[in-house]
Order: sequence, then C-alpha cells, then structure tokens
Amino acid sequence: MVGLAGRFAGALDAEGFWRVIGSGRTRVGPVPESVLERRLYYAPGALSLTHTYTDQGAHVPVPEEPPGELRIVPSRHAAMDGTQRLALAVAAELLRGRAPSPGGEPGTPGAVGRLAGRGLVAIGTNLGLTRERRADAELSLQEWDEVVGRLAALDGLSPLRKKTLLASVREGTPAAQDAAMSPALADGCLASGVAALLAHEYRLDAVPLGVEAACASSLAALDACVGALRQGTVDFAVTGGVELACNTRDMVLCSALGLLSHSRNAPFDQAADGFSPGDGCGLFLLKRYGDARRDGDDIVGLVRGIGASNDAKSLIAPDVEGQASAMRRAFTEVDFGPSAVDYLEAHGTGTKVGDRVEISAAARVYGGESRARPLEIGSAKSFFGHTFAAAGSAGLLRTLLAMRAGTLPPTANLRTLNPALALDAIPAAVSTEPSSWIRQPGQPRRAALSSFGTGGINYHVLIEEHLDGR
Repeated sequence: MVGLAGRFAGALDAEGFWRVIGSGRTRVGPVPESVLERRLYYAPGALSLTHTYTDQGAHVPVPEEPPGELRIVPSRHAAMDGTQRLALAVAAELLRGRAPSPGGEPGTPGAVGRLAGRGLVAIGTNLGLTRERRADAELSLQEWDEVVGRLAALDGLSPLRKKTLLASVREGTPAAQDAAMSPALADGCLASGVAALLAHEYRLDAVPLGVEAACASSLAALDACVGALRQGTVDFAVTGGVELACNTRDMVLCSALGLLSHSRNAPFDQAADGFSPGDGCGLFLLKRYGDARRDGDDIVGLVRGIGASNDAKSLIAPDVEGQASAMRRAFTEVDFGPSAVDYLEAHGTGTKVGDRVEISAAARVYGGESRARPLEIGSAKSFFGHTFAAAGSAGLLRTLLAMRAGTLPPTANLRTLNPALALDAIPAAVSTEPSSWIRQPGQPRRAALSSFGTGGINYHVLIEEHLDGR
C-alpha cells in the first residue's frame, strides 16, 4: 500500500482521523435535523417500523464543491449522490501529485510515484444510493397525492385544508427538495459510478468496479484488487469504501431490527447494546511490492494475507466457525502464525452477540499459542460509528496510521469490559489509552483486520509494517 486517505466524522483527512483517535473521544453524537427530521421519525423507547429510537450517529457533511483540480460542471456535481461527492474529495487527498492532470492522457508516466500502466478501481459501496431512493420517491408522489386526497375526503376537509395537507406531504418528501429530474441525475443513481467517477475524473487508465458485500464491502474490494495485482492483470489499484449510513431510512430500518445502540457505540463494554451509524470514506492506493520499490514510493504497509468465508446461516446473526474459517485462511498465505500478530482491529460493532462471537472466533485462532504479550484488540467504530460498506476502510486506515506512529490505538466509550468476552483465553486486552507499539524481536509490526457482513460474509486481512531493507 503506497497511499491512504480518508474522511470520517470530525476528520477531514487521514491526519485528522489519527488526531481523533489520539484524543480518545468519540465523534458519535446527535445527527443534524437535516439528516433526521425528529418530529416525523424519532421516537425514543420501544421498537417501531416507522421510527428510530435513537438520534445518535457520526455524521459527515457532504462536500458542496468538487476538489479544486477537477473541472466538473456545478449542476452535475450537485446531481451526484453524496457518496460520490465524498469519494471525489477523498480521492483528491489520495491521488495528489500522482494522477495525470485533468485533461491529460490516462496512464501517462511522469514524476516518481505517478500512476502508469493498467489499473483497477474497486470501491465498496451500497448498491441503493440515496439519489436512486429519492428518484423512486419522486415517482410515488402522485400516488401519495391520491391517498391523501381520499383521506381528506373521508375527514370532510375543506378544499383549502386539503391543499395545505398535500403541500405539506410534498415538502416533507426528500425527493421534492431535489433539483428537477435531468440527465445528470444518472450519475447519482449508479453504485459503480463511485469507482467510474474516480477513474474518469482523475484520468486513470483503470477499470471501475462497484463492490457490495454488506458491511464487509471494503475488504471484499481490497481482495479483488490484491488478486488482480497478484495475477499481473493490473499495475496499480485504488480501493476502499464509502457510505453515508446516517440517513432516515437506514436508521429506522436498523432501529426496527433492534441493532442500534440506545446511547452510543461501546464495543466490548458490559453495557454495549448495539451500534451507532456513521458516515465516511477511506481510500487506498496499491501496487506490487517490487513496482513500489522501483518507483520510489513511500510504502505505508504490506497486505500479507486475505481470508474470506461465508457461513450463510442467518441474515444478521454472526457465526463463530465462519469467522474463524476466514481467519485461518488468511494465515495459509503467510509465513508466520497468529502469535506474531500484535494488534487486531476488530469488526467490533458493539452488539452483545456480535462482540461475543467475534472474540470467541479470535480465541479459536489466536489462542492456544505462547504469546510474548497479550493481543491488543480495538475498534474504530467506538470513534466513528458503524460506516457499513466503509467499515473495513475505517479499520484499515486506523491500523496503518497506528503502525506508522508506532502506537497501539485506544478504544473509546469503554467503561466496564464485558466479562463474558473471555479475553483471557487468547490472552488479549482492550485498552482505553494509546500505548507504544513495541516491535517483537527480529520482526516488523503485524496486525489483523476483520469485517463481517450480513448474510454471513467474513473477511480477515493480515497487515505488516514495511521495514527498509526487507
């Protein structure tokens, strides 16, 4: 990996992301009224099919203007989905000084570190983008008019009251607040459009690919890129994930399923009762190791192994053996064992069942071997909420920055460690303060990263620090 970038709640870039981690303070809080109209959709208390019982999330404002180096017509940029605009901004951080200038030829060799050859842009994302949902809602407005009209007639409302009611329905419909339907709207309805926009606007000679693997989408996209690089079909890859999980539809849906925390994301805490949604985007630039050395790139980390599995036993309930299987498969690709891993960036959703199953799976793979020190475990979700398709990118960004800083990162919102997790079986620890990440004698720092998605999708990635002269 020769580049990284990200934007999450309270963090405009990767450096800001690391400052948030160092602060130890979560960025989960009440979402803006523009995200959740509380009068209509917020009802603390019991489960509901039409309301959310929490208004907590880690919101990221969508960029209103395109990055300065891109020549995008304002009307087209406004018509893009929020995820696409966010990804364009993060790509500006990732590709600064590397991509050909706008209007230049794709793949043109230039200064050291510039991108040349064939590429792949694979981005984890939700297939049902917000713009598409709003366009669908627009098509349903006439039906709503008819329903409201019939109800008004039954209640005997006057023509003036009926007109006022119809206007209120239209004003409260998100689609009605958008610009009129136009050809530019097509950009905002294509999930693969996130990758396509990055490839086109930054003049990359790269095939764009949208990847949807639920909350494991970012690591599934990473897997696709690593596979293509290993096979020699591409010379570079841009990957990561993006999602705006703080939205009314997803908050109401997850609330109806009882998945959201009533307070704030608190992975591994005894009082953990669910996750908080979060917005964000993390992007990474990959090359083969030999090519990166040849090009003089700053190598921020090495992907050593990737394991995947699908237990497919339940839509949302995690499975111990399925997760352990992905972990074991990752280790078949490397020349070291679990005891050589210092840090595990867990999926760590903060659900009672999820945390317990994940630690149990880790115990099956990481336990039983003699360790020089306990395995440190943490979760980015305690700071930035659950970013769904972008969750793996948040975890990978945190892991790489921690490795670069030589610091084991803390977990926020942890007051009382859940004794049911049985961390002693590994042994492992979850810390609330940063600490020095001391290398084990004769080897680089090594970390692992997990993401698990609905439907039983499991990913486990092994990351290694790059040492000069390796």
